[in-house]
Amino acid sequence: MKISLKNQAKTALAYFLLAALLGVLLRMFRWHPFPINYKYLVHTHSHIALLGWIYVALMTVLYTCFLHKTAPPRRYRIIFWGTQLTLIGMLLSFPFQGYALYSILFSTLFLLMSYAFARFFFKHVPREMKLSKSYRLVRASLVYMILSSLGPWSLGAIVNISGPASGWYRNAIYYYLHFQYNGWMPMALLGIFFYTVEQRHIAVPETWFRIFYRSLNAGIICSFALSLLWMKPDVYVYVLGGLGASLQCFAFVLLSLFFFGKRIKFKKMFTPMGWRLLTIIGFLILMKVLLQWLVSFPYFANLAASILDFTIAYLHWTFLGVISLGLFVFLDHYNLLRIPLKAISLYLLGFLLTEGLIIYKGIAGWTGFGLFEGYSGILALVSLFIPIALTGFMFQRDGTK
Repeated sequence: MKISLKNQAKTALAYFLLAALLGVLLRMFRWHPFPINYKYLVHTHSHIALLGWIYVALMTVLYTCFLHKTAPPRRYRIIFWGTQLTLIGMLLSFPFQGYALYSILFSTLFLLMSYAFARFFFKHVPREMKLSKSYRLVRASLVYMILSSLGPWSLGAIVNISGPASGWYRNAIYYYLHFQYNGWMPMALLGIFFYTVEQRHIAVPETWFRIFYRSLNAGIICSFALSLLWMKPDVYVYVLGGLGASLQCFAFVLLSLFFFGKRIKFKKMFTPMGWRLLTIIGFLILMKVLLQWLVSFPYFANLAASILDFTIAYLHWTFLGVISLGLFVFLDHYNLLRIPLKAISLYLLGFLLTEGLIIYKGIAGWTGFGLFEGYSGILALVSLFIPIALTGFMFQRDGTK
């Protein structure tokens, strides 16, 4: 069955819309409980957001940039549709049973399909592209994607040996998430960004890139230690996490200086809206790496571990902010999806309001102040801005803004 790349992008967006609607439903629970298992719904929401929206969107853009001229389309379609079957299987199992036989089966099949895509990518990227800086970044991103899957693979053994309440179980989940949102996803977006730069023949000094690339990868690996600080480990783990966060900060500074030095050329590469979104993403990344560095200190590590709202806000900051906005920029840039100005403005408003309310709740829990009356209802209400905006994306006609 054939499907155009634009329709693949719309398929990814449909998963995002569904995940956003599930997010609204989850926030309505405190305001008006429903006869649905809350925990099962959380699993559905997170899996569809990460594996439906982000993975499928990245898969589509990577194919568009690196593979569509040389890779056999029939094999790609098999991987794409196989991936969709696993996602539909998760949609039909997680809401009703949580982590159980069928949901685990489809999640496992998804991992196998992701391996198939990685192998397909490595095999069919044109040889001349394998010397490019963009390919090195995407190659690293796919390696992180594969490495992250060791977390889910280990869960069965951990449950049998230590049980689901053990620290090992929690660390396996954190390991997976860390190498997803610090490794696979941002590195893939960086690879797409550098591909776009290379297509415009903008020079990237090899020495600069080597320092940036090595600092970033070392920072990603070392900063996994930050995910272990909830256990209050020995001081060397804090030092390792702080080193990883510092290296990521250093890599961000290098990228910012490079970006600023060529900002006139970069500005011409993107639409005015795309340029504005890139500047917003830059600010979001800055806050992300600074928060990582801050959490390497024991007081803030304990604070983040003890107040769940801060963790939720950080994850949404990364997924709804850095990753999703980055995807919007490149989906629009490569004509896979048109992003209307009104819809993206509403999305940003919903993102900022929900982030602000979640952080406010975390601060209220930290300081001991109570929440204002009607907090849960207002949070659920402003959360609706995001799916409404995504609906606007879905029905935007090609060729118009």
